[in-house]
Amino acid sequence: MENKLKLYGFNNLTKALSFNIYDVCYAKSEREQRDYISYIDEQYNSERLTKILCKVTEMIGAHVLNISKQDYDPQGASVTVLIAEQEFPTDKIDPSCNLGRIGDARDTIVGHLDKSHVTVHTYPEFHPGNAIATFRVDIDVATCGEITPLNTLNYLIGSFDSDIITADYRVRGFTRDVDGKKLFMDHRMTSIQDYIDETTLEKYDATDINVYQANLFHTKMLIKELDLQNYLFNRDVLEIPPKERLKISSSLRREMIEIFSGANIFG
Repeated sequence: MENKLKLYGFNNLTKALSFNIYDVCYAKSEREQRDYISYIDEQYNSERLTKILCKVTEMIGAHVLNISKQDYDPQGASVTVLIAEQEFPTDKIDPSCNLGRIGDARDTIVGHLDKSHVTVHTYPEFHPGNAIATFRVDIDVATCGEITPLNTLNYLIGSFDSDIITADYRVRGFTRDVDGKKLFMDHRMTSIQDYIDETTLEKYDATDINVYQANLFHTKMLIKELDLQNYLFNRDVLEIPPKERLKISSSLRREMIEIFSGANIFG
C-alpha cells in the first residue's frame, strides 16, 4: 500500500487535467458531411458523455454531487459533473439549486464546487472546401485534496477515436505537512506519458513540453498509421482510384499535422 503524506488539515492542492482529442474524417459530398455530423451527434450525445464522465468520477474515487447536460442545435453537447471526495446523503443535496440545504452540508458542498468538477464539450465541424470533417472533444477534470485525475487517461483515450491528443496537467497551490512545511506537489511526476499505457503510446508520435518548476506538464500525441478505410464516411476504399486515395490520405495527414502543430504550416 502506498504511504500517504501526513498533512496538517486538508490537502489544499488543486490538480487539473485538460484533455483534448481530435477525430478527423473525409466526407466529400455535402450529404456525407451532414451525415457525419449527425452520426457524431448521435454517437457522442449528452447521455453517452454523461456515462463517460460518471466512469471518470468513479475511477478517481470521487462522488457525484450534481450533473448538468445539454445537447446543442445544430450540433455539439456539453456535460458538467460536480464531484467531492466524500459521499453525501442524497437528502442533503437540493436539486433545485445544485447546492446543499442550509447547514453544515451546504457549507461543505460549496467548498468543493469551484475546484472539483468534470466537464466535457464536443465540437463537430467541417469545411466544404477541403472535404475534411473534424470532431473535437474537450474534457477537464479539476480536483482538490488527494484525488488525482491522471489514472483516467487510458480510459478517456479509449472512449474516443483519437487521431490527435493533447493533455495538460497542472498542480496549483500548496498544502502543509504536520511540521508546517509547504508542499507544492504530493506525488512524483515527470511526464504525462508515464500514465499512458505503453501499447497506446506505440501508436502515436508523442512530445512533451514540461515546466517542472511550475508543476506544469504538457503532452501532444499524433497517430502514426493512417488506414484510409477508417477515415472514409460511408465509402469503400476499394471504390476509389489509387491516385485519389493518395490525395485523400495526404489531405488527412496534412490536417492532422496542422492540428498537432497548432499552425497553418501548409498555407
